[in-house]
Amino acid sequence: MEKKFIMTAFSKDRPGIVADVTEVIYENGCNLEDSTMTNMLDEFAIILLFTGKGEGLEDQLSGDCRRLEREKGITAFIRPVEAEDKEKRVSFTAKTINVEGIDQTGIVFKTSRYLANNDINIESLTSRRTISPESGTALYSMEIKVQLPANISIEQLETGLSQVGEELNLEITLH
Repeated sequence: MEKKFIMTAFSKDRPGIVADVTEVIYENGCNLEDSTMTNMLDEFAIILLFTGKGEGLEDQLSGDCRRLEREKGITAFIRPVEAEDKEKRVSFTAKTINVEGIDQTGIVFKTSRYLANNDINIESLTSRRTISPESGTALYSMEIKVQLPANISIEQLETGLSQVGEELNLEITLH
């Protein structure tokens, strides 16, 4: 029976990290289905979703993760995941939230807490801190892709996000 796994891995950035990590998947006869990779402050991080078959596959993959750390300096972890039950999926509307303003503590927390309190699922979140070339002020921007459940109206979401924006003096827009 085919099983799904999530692997997370990170290392000091250098050429070959992706090849080293995906070699483990390939060598175990697994198929890569989805991935996200990024470089932050000279650290490279990877999240992979893949499938594989075979008795003892999880133990083999765990051993290979430990080998990656010993031999390549890549810290990696795997976890089996259940296949999505399509019948249990709740209908939702996909929306994108953009947040911009002066950097301060709590932007991600307060925005994500509002979403969580309203059962709005975050599908992906990317953020970046930059410095304004004109003033030298630290600016923060964030893009959040969310799954808006049918019982939450666009107006309700906009009102709640507006309150978060006012509290933190941020511009929050919904697309």
